[in-house]
Amino acid sequence: MSSSVIGPVAVGASLRGTVEDAVAAAIVSGELAPGTLVTAPTLALRFGVSATPVREAMLNLQKRGFVDAVRNKGFRITDVSEQDLWEIVRIRQDLEGPPMRDIARTLQPGTAAELRVLAQTIVDAAAGGDLAEYLATDMAFHLRLLELHGNRRLIEIVKDLRQQTRMVGLADMVGTAELARSAAEHHSLVDLLEARDGRGAETLLRAHIGHVLGWWNGRAED
Repeated sequence: MSSSVIGPVAVGASLRGTVEDAVAAAIVSGELAPGTLVTAPTLALRFGVSATPVREAMLNLQKRGFVDAVRNKGFRITDVSEQDLWEIVRIRQDLEGPPMRDIARTLQPGTAAELRVLAQTIVDAAAGGDLAEYLATDMAFHLRLLELHGNRRLIEIVKDLRQQTRMVGLADMVGTAELARSAAEHHSLVDLLEARDGRGAETLLRAHIGHVLGWWNGRAED
């Protein structure tokens, strides 16, 4: 079962920003596969908006490396090689894992409650098949965790690595037990941090990031 993240934009929404987020989510999740050629007018019809904010969004996505401009044709979705993806995952595991030990020692109840709200939003988005919300809140959750570690450069590096990631099997995971389980892992991570189990939190986070090479890439995991 799959669900499109590209559809009519809500009244009052920021058109360019909403379109950019939705197209980025479609690319990351695999709804728009690498090599696919899209045009601003065609996407504008699907979003129910004029071509101008779509074109602006696509130019921003080009700067972010999600698409390449093709003269007189539109934009082609870029690819991330298996080697690139493997390297991104390994770097993320090494960067994001160890800070969990420090965070587990210092996590405050109010911050844990804040993380719970984000975790539940991720769970709800997974259950509702809202991949744009799922990906946006997943990003917010993990970057908020790293904010607690206090290293601003680390946050920027991880944010950049996440934007380079592709999870081409994610669109086909809507409604599956695997997507529900991966969403629930955010609550489990907060459980471990609240229990001051830094090593356990690091182990879970490493496995969670590893889904990029497994479930989220259309592959079964043991």
